[in-house]
Amino acid sequence: MWHETEIKNRLGISYPIVQGPFGGGASSSRLTATVSNAGGLGSYGVHTFTPQQITATAGDIRELTNKPFALNLWIPKPGVPQPSEEDYERSFARLDPYYRELGIARPPRPNSFEQDFAAQVRAVLDARPAVFSFVFGIPDPSILLECRAHDITTLGTATTPDEAVALDAAGVDCIVASGFEAGGHRGAFLRPAEDSLIGTFALIPQVVDRVKVPVIAAGGIGDARGIRAALALGAQGVQIGTAFLACEESNASQSHRELLFDQSARDTVLSKAFTGRLARSIRNRFSDDMEAHEDELLPFPIQLWLAGTLKAASVAQGRTDLVSLSAGQAAALLHKRSAKALFDELVFSMS
Repeated sequence: MWHETEIKNRLGISYPIVQGPFGGGASSSRLTATVSNAGGLGSYGVHTFTPQQITATAGDIRELTNKPFALNLWIPKPGVPQPSEEDYERSFARLDPYYRELGIARPPRPNSFEQDFAAQVRAVLDARPAVFSFVFGIPDPSILLECRAHDITTLGTATTPDEAVALDAAGVDCIVASGFEAGGHRGAFLRPAEDSLIGTFALIPQVVDRVKVPVIAAGGIGDARGIRAALALGAQGVQIGTAFLACEESNASQSHRELLFDQSARDTVLSKAFTGRLARSIRNRFSDDMEAHEDELLPFPIQLWLAGTLKAASVAQGRTDLVSLSAGQAAALLHKRSAKALFDELVFSMS
């Protein structure tokens, strides 16, 4: 049977289908629980959350499901340079025309642009999810040891074979091999993201050949044909993001979800405009405007905060030209607007 794989057994799920974790507030407890209840692994991206929010989110998910689910964090990159006041002011001034259009004032500069990662990890470990997933690196060995002690399966993301080898050597339980077709961020950590752009179906067999642990394929998978191809190349499961992001259960804005079913979703771009890190999204005015200033954009997480100051007003006004619209290259395959219907179709088509 196609679903009798090592990933299914390791994660304690019925079918080796993982819902990609979404950052930027696009994850939801309802979506996570829906996928888990259907027999897959629901995931929730909590990298922007406080420890208290992580604890509350885990509780919310458990009210909706008693099945395994994953909480996802981003591994912080040490030594991110802080911008000068001049660079910060220049970046803020670049956004002034958008503030005027939206009818909002410049927000005050926060005391900190990022969460306390150590405190976030503590909250995740205390929440005891079945799976702790992460991108942009490898957690400290002590974290992996504690996960093993509490039977929390670890799932790390690699964008190159070398990253997969590093995750395997560190003792990570499962590896997501993420091709550059995927929507959202490139989780590269050994080399710059721009130098780590390998297609999913070139990446999978290279990773499978070099690691001992089971591999989950991600990027450009939107239907059963993608699942079959991934399994044929040696993957033990798949991670699907954009197709679930488009479903009504996700917390993406309605305008974002509608665009994913539109012709415009076929025009995606890799850009640092929205976060300071390379990510794939639907091309829009903001990504085009910032393209001319890419070398001047502030690093993550400062650029994430700056671009994020436009989000609330844009969403309230139904605008999609100034906000990140994550989308993978398989968006043209989307046609299901319900996560349960999508999952059931994937399983039925594979049977």
